[in-house]
Amino acid sequence: MKVSGFSFIKNAIKYGFPIVEAIESILPICDDFYVAVGNSDDETLELIKSINPDKIKIIETVWDESLREGGKVLAVETDKAFQAIADESDWAFYIQGDEVVHEKYLPTIKEAMQKWKDDNNVDGLLFKYLHFYGSYDYVGSSAKWYPHEIRVVKNNKKIYSYRDAQGFRKDENKKLNVKPIEAYMYHYGWVKDPRTQSEKRNDSRKFWSNDDKKIEATKLLDGFDYSEIDALALFEGTHPKVMQDLISKKNWTFEYDISLNNIRFKYKLKNLYKKLTGIEIGYKNYKIV
Repeated sequence: MKVSGFSFIKNAIKYGFPIVEAIESILPICDDFYVAVGNSDDETLELIKSINPDKIKIIETVWDESLREGGKVLAVETDKAFQAIADESDWAFYIQGDEVVHEKYLPTIKEAMQKWKDDNNVDGLLFKYLHFYGSYDYVGSSAKWYPHEIRVVKNNKKIYSYRDAQGFRKDENKKLNVKPIEAYMYHYGWVKDPRTQSEKRNDSRKFWSNDDKKIEATKLLDGFDYSEIDALALFEGTHPKVMQDLISKKNWTFEYDISLNNIRFKYKLKNLYKKLTGIEIGYKNYKIV
């Protein structure tokens, strides 16, 4: 069984993406790793080149900044990395620049890959998600956070990145058939210095809107305000080993009263239904088989 990892990145240093930690977290079970490195304003390319050169394969790209709706450029960049994977690979393990896998889940992931490698009815593997917010101590607890997503897919080039690269589709917009696995993806996209978070938010909005006046009018001039959140829970587990150095360098403070609950009514209903039935309702970009 051969496994190739893949990802895309741009301005990793400027906007505080833990891309090194992301790649290194799954590299032990990847035979090689393809990274689409976009034209950056910092030393992102040199950073990626410093990661295990025996396994890393770099595709240098230029982002099409005319793609300004729905985050489509992110999917385009994802596909560049996926399409570069050699045909002999069985699986493609996708990870974004702000996602990290805890080392304790690697055996489970590899076992699932081996189990479903030759099953043509299985297109991918479905991960659970933890969304960290504000600091490394809190996770989102309302139903507005997506609870699952596909992060391992068969090396089938009819599969493509969907919408803003959150998930995947195949053929003519068909959902992928997936097997859920007992492994979490740790999402750290909402954990960084408030000033960096603000700058990232201001810059990335152009990939979701053509309205320059609105973007400029709603531009954040100060640090990002993490207090504007509906509900959080304390994280009581351990972080991946590859994250320990980054966590030790945290240079801001965020505290939150977890008794606060500003969850919108529709999300309260979703949370209640899941609690009573164990079933999650809402949008699902996959078919469980």
